[in-house]
Formats: sequence, structure tokens, C-alpha cells
Amino acid sequence: QFLTRLTERFVLGVDMFVETLWKVWTDLLDVFGLDVSSLPQHFSPAAVAGSPARALLLVGVVLLAYWFLSLALGVTSSLLHVLFGRFFWIARVVLFSMSCVYVLHKHEGEPESAVLPLCFVVAVYFMTGPMGSCWRGGPGGPGVEEKLEHLESQVRLLNIRLNKVLESLERANGK
Repeated sequence: QFLTRLTERFVLGVDMFVETLWKVWTDLLDVFGLDVSSLPQHFSPAAVAGSPARALLLVGVVLLAYWFLSLALGVTSSLLHVLFGRFFWIARVVLFSMSCVYVLHKHEGEPESAVLPLCFVVAVYFMTGPMGSCWRGGPGGPGVEEKLEHLESQVRLLNIRLNKVLESLERANGK
């Protein structure tokens, strides 16, 4: 009973979040002068094949959508890092599982249509993981370059210590 109500509230919350993102996206496209209601007919394969300008516009819209989605994902991830701190990974796993439940709940009778959204959820899960933060530089943490410099200094220190040990062994064998 509790899990059912929790799932329903989560699904409702995600629906409201997606509607908000869609509203912001359509407003953004309206600012650029694109009519959202006619987008499917402008970007059909036949329309794009016949007009290079439409193909270029499609590429621009896809890049803009990717930027907008990555921006929203980055803000959400940073917000979760701030809210949960060290327990971010637990929150990430819980959100991943709830997102899978959401997708399966939305596509209850048609499992074929749930494949693409589940792939998207898995991609977002991996993009917010350790490798995702490694490529982004991580909030507040050292970047890849700083980590490599630290490792190089550690290797130099180990080489110096190894040389000292070898010298002391040679002196002990020489006596």
C-alpha cells in the first residue's frame, strides 16, 4: 500500500517535472522563432532530405536540445551532490530504480515502447556516475590534470625513497 502510493506520487512528480522541462523547451524554441506545433512536419525525413536549410536547422535543434538536457542534468546532479553530500550515490541508485519504476509504470501494457526510455535512464545513470564526473571535472574535486600531477609527484617520491634504500643496501654489502 505504502509503496504503491509512493510510486504514484513519484510518477506524478516526474510528470510535472517533464511538463515543466517541455514548457521551458517550447518557450526557448519560440524565442528562436520556431513554431513547436509544426516541428514534426518540418523535420520529417522527406522534408529534411529536400532542403539543406532544414537539415541544418534540425542539427541546430538537436544540438540545442542536447545542450539543454545536459545543462538540466548538470544542475540536477549538482543539486543532489549539495543535498546528499557523501550519500549522493545512494540517492543516485534510489532515483535510478524509481526512474525504472516510472518508465515501467508509464508503459505498463506495452513493453516494446519502454525500451527506449529505459535506455535513456541507464545512459543518464552512467553519465552521473564516477566516469561522468571524471570527464566533467567534478564539482569541487580535483580535475584529471590535477590527479595526474599528484600521481606523478607520488611516483617521484617513491623513486627517491627506492634510491635511498638501494644506496643503503649497497653500503651495507660493501662493508
